[in-house]
Amino acid sequence: MAIVISNLQETVAVDDKLLSLVQRVVESALDAEETGARVELGVALVDDEYIQELNRRFRGQDRPTDVLAFPMREEEPADAGDESGVFVLGDVVISLPAAGRQAAEYGHDLPREVARLAVHGTLHLLGYDHENDPDAQRMREREDDVLRRVGA
Repeated sequence: MAIVISNLQETVAVDDKLLSLVQRVVESALDAEETGARVELGVALVDDEYIQELNRRFRGQDRPTDVLAFPMREEEPADAGDESGVFVLGDVVISLPAAGRQAAEYGHDLPREVARLAVHGTLHLLGYDHENDPDAQRMREREDDVLRRVGA
């Protein structure tokens, strides 16, 4: 399993502890789903301007958002992979300023909110969605389960 985390912003301080937490929660989400393959994904920590541009370009929403997920393929990880046996899931993009605002709104700290968003984006890459109430509940339960496992 390869998780590449990139800090592409300078608005919010990022330390090794936060990067380690993101690594752990993404690994836990992948383990919980028993992907059955060697998977690779990227996590980009960005500012509001960066995520707003992506949101405008790919979703037609000209405003910042908290997290976006960009799957690379439609197949299930267990059914696909390149010649090396690695399945590239895609990328999760998290706005750290949005995460900070939400953390304050929800009454918890920034690392916990970034962890929640990292899990949320990873689950999207794995096929979860929240377009209807049952799917949203299923996704929220999995998020909570993963966060409990790592103590976030």
